Parts: sequence; structure tokens; C-alpha cells
Amino acid sequence: MQTSEQYTKVISSCREIFTKKTKDYGTAWRILRPSSLTDQIFIKAQRIRTIQETGSNLVGESISGEFQAIVNYCIMALIQLEYNADNLELSEEEACRLYDKYAHEAFELMKKKNHDYGEAWRDMRVSSLTDLILMKILRVKQIEDNHGKTIISEGVDANYYDMLNYAVFSLIHLSY
Repeated sequence: MQTSEQYTKVISSCREIFTKKTKDYGTAWRILRPSSLTDQIFIKAQRIRTIQETGSNLVGESISGEFQAIVNYCIMALIQLEYNADNLELSEEEACRLYDKYAHEAFELMKKKNHDYGEAWRDMRVSSLTDLILMKILRVKQIEDNHGKTIISEGVDANYYDMLNYAVFSLIHLSY
């Protein structure tokens, strides 16, 4: 199966979760600042790393479910960066439209990077992808602490896209 096909299946699964949670909770996540979403991603990635290191999972939720949550939190954060949170409640249709917009942008970025890097992620361990997500989170936190200013580095949005794609790659590794 080709990377694009696998990627699309993973995103479809993540979108299904997003849609069902939107039906259950509305868009309550819109109250969260991007920095709070960064912390949510951190919590999920740290849990994955702890399970990877200890081999113990007392809560019982799967690592795959945590990577799916990272994908969805990254898309929520990208939405929050661009869309004013004055209107907290989005319709299900609008939330899904925005989800699809950012998922598509992440997909297009993945295709470009995948071409240039020769699908190097396929030879990486899921634990390394987890570490890269954690590193990107620390970068985002530093940028947030610097009020979004960088001297030479990419901005917060680029890091969210990378974390999203690392999580998708992890899910592909875990699924195929």
C-alpha cells in the first residue's frame, strides 16, 4: 500500500473520532488557547513515551488512540491559531470543513517532505517519532514563551504540522 493511501486511511480514522466527539461535545475545545492545546499534545506524547519505556499501561487506552488524539489536537491548534475564538461554537459542518482544510495542508506538506527525505520515516522506530514529537512540543513551548517571535526558526504552525505528520507516521507503523 502506498504512503498516500495509508496516510488517507489514518486521517479518515482520526476525522471520524473528531466528528463523533464534535457531536457529543460540540466545539468546547474552542475555549482552549493554543498553548493549552500544546500542553494536551505534551500529555499524550509523554504518556506514549512512558508506556514505551516501562511497557506498562495501567489506564488501558491504546498508544494508537493517543497518537490519534495528537493528530486531532494538532488540527485543533492550527484552527485556533487562525480563527478568532470569539465565536466559540462552530457548527459540526464548519468544524469538519476546517478539519479537512488543515488535514489536507498537512497531507500536501507530507508529500513534499516525503519526496525530499525519501520516506526515511519508514526506517524509523515509533519511539523515535515519539521523541521527535516531544522535541517539537518543547520548541513550540519556547516559541509561545517568546510570544511567537523567532529569529531564524519556523513558527508554531510548522511545528504543529510536523507533529501531526509524525503521529500519522507512527499510526501507519502501528497499523501496517
